[in-house]
Amino acid sequence: MAFNYIFDRLIIKMFCSKITRACLSVLLFSLAVPANAELDWMSVTLDNDLFVGNDNGYSNGLYVSLFDTGDSSEELPSHDFWVLPLMWSMPDEKPEGAVNAYMIGQTMNTPSDINIIVPDEDELPYSALLAFTNSYLAVTSEYADRAGVTIGVVGPAALGEEAQKFVHDLIGADEPLGWDTQLENELVFQFSRGSTWRAWESDTGHFDFLTNADVNLGTIQSAVNGGLTIRYGRDLISSYATTLYNSSRTSNPSAVAGGWFLFTGVQAGYIFNQIFTDGNTFRDSRSIDYEHEFIGLTAGLAYSWQNFSLTFAVNDSNIISKGNNQETLKNLTQYGTLTFSWRI
Repeated sequence: MAFNYIFDRLIIKMFCSKITRACLSVLLFSLAVPANAELDWMSVTLDNDLFVGNDNGYSNGLYVSLFDTGDSSEELPSHDFWVLPLMWSMPDEKPEGAVNAYMIGQTMNTPSDINIIVPDEDELPYSALLAFTNSYLAVTSEYADRAGVTIGVVGPAALGEEAQKFVHDLIGADEPLGWDTQLENELVFQFSRGSTWRAWESDTGHFDFLTNADVNLGTIQSAVNGGLTIRYGRDLISSYATTLYNSSRTSNPSAVAGGWFLFTGVQAGYIFNQIFTDGNTFRDSRSIDYEHEFIGLTAGLAYSWQNFSLTFAVNDSNIISKGNNQETLKNLTQYGTLTFSWRI
């Protein structure tokens, strides 16, 4: 009887610990959003490789974002202290529109076979990231700039094991067995700076070409990349700046104000470091070799109506398959992504 009592109390304690950590994440998110922020949009983004028939690599990402928007007809929101270290790099020109975005998200990475308790050393390590990102977006009719800062935690504290096992149990999928080999707990950060330009627009306004450049620096990832996005649709000028949120995973490119568009894009760049493949920064952990150059492809559809917007896309974050472990990684970079946004 005493044993049953102790066992029951242990189970309750473990369950409450998970709930407490989840509630603590939500509490920290609410504290990170300034009290004077006039939030008027919200979005939920789901990345999952099951959209493309896989269950490995970049296995899942879930992001909840809040937006404080404005345009020239009203007082523009100013940047928050989170992005203050990057504001020197933003243009001096007064923007026609501005947005503060606040995102909390969780990402998970798994090896090619989740049914193995101890994966091979050359497999992508199990890892999870729980992070908060503040992005400031300054928009003109021809170009837009983004400054962003991310802080978070990698390791068991990011709750990747609990989240994946819960979802797999819910949908009847295989239980992932190798989470005991995941990266260790580590506080992580990333500074990011991006720009996009409307390089060309058709006479009808239904086609445009967007070019972009992004720089990331931090323990999560340090990288540089540039790319091109081609869009076809309606009211394109109102939504082109939202493509900057894709690289920060704040949300997918979103149509607004009754507009819609089809899009396809290519990104190319170089990764100097990333914790999901390099392993923990300050201690020994699992890691793999990989090609630092990358070429990524995306294609999707964004549609808006009244006070809502929906985007779906299919991505391959690296189509290069050469060198050590690239055949292993080739199918681990493909995933589908869905964003639903609404005015609050």
